[in-house]
Amino acid sequence: MYKFIDLFAGIGGIRIAFESVGGDCVFSCEWDKYAQKTYAENFGEIPAGDIKKIKNEDIPKHDILLAGFPCQAFSIAGKRKGFGDIRGTMFFETARIIKHHKPKAFFLENVKGLIMHDKGKTLKTILEVLRNDLNYYVPEPKIMNAKDFGVPQNRERIFIVGFRKDIDASSFEYPKPLNIPVCIKDIMEEKTVSAKYYLSTTYLNTLIAHKERHAKKGNGFGYEIKDINGIANTILVGGMGKERNLIIDKRLKDFTPVTHIKGEVNRKGIRKMTPREWARLQGFPDFYKIPVADVHAYKQFGNSVAVPAVKATAEKIFDVLNKNKMEV
Repeated sequence: MYKFIDLFAGIGGIRIAFESVGGDCVFSCEWDKYAQKTYAENFGEIPAGDIKKIKNEDIPKHDILLAGFPCQAFSIAGKRKGFGDIRGTMFFETARIIKHHKPKAFFLENVKGLIMHDKGKTLKTILEVLRNDLNYYVPEPKIMNAKDFGVPQNRERIFIVGFRKDIDASSFEYPKPLNIPVCIKDIMEEKTVSAKYYLSTTYLNTLIAHKERHAKKGNGFGYEIKDINGIANTILVGGMGKERNLIIDKRLKDFTPVTHIKGEVNRKGIRKMTPREWARLQGFPDFYKIPVADVHAYKQFGNSVAVPAVKATAEKIFDVLNKNKMEV
């Protein structure tokens, strides 16, 4: 069984994927207290906090390092080379742990925008560090879309996989789309959801006016009602993440507000998706517990990963390690 560590763990989406193919998590790290709560509820452990305060020696030995590191400003990336470009960034924390522990493989995940960040210099610097400073074989990163792996969400993310040079990873290739037909209707709640998820008439009118203002300027911003026979837009941490994935669900019969709203509950059946539906859009199993308030749950799932896409990639990583008879 391959041991792995889960850095910038969020609520454990990457962990679920690697555990599902036989991995064993021996260490986790996540600083957000609400994400820690959700993680602890589901995995029985509270992740370590600020990674910058964690010493290399305090991290157990592991075969695979997993990190959905945040892409904060790499404003100096590309001006020099190697570690000098990345000090002070969260990627540097990942790199120093790889340098110390020399795991057999790593899996990194980030937003698609990393490719074009600082005109491509950021990704170039990251790859130089991984390939040259840390001496890992790193195939060209791949943009993976959640919709290609059985969940109805158009979500593109960059995956970066690497292997230690003593491992023959020439056979590694990123997984191909599974071509499983799915739609929003497949992940909708089975029972009628609370009236609190249905937009008030006042708020709906605000969204309509907002969209019309932008349309007059030639912009396409604003709310969007998705066809439940289609797929969702990318779910986001906040902002218009919920409003760009509104659906029509006319099962509600009791329009009595359960929260303080202006106006009344709309009669058109227009509602936000629920946190459970967002969990399903990311491929989280239904037994996954959501112990936090909705405002935190939306943020957590919007900031997480499409579990099936990561799982398919994890299988490919394990295939390489198994071929090299690296199992411990």
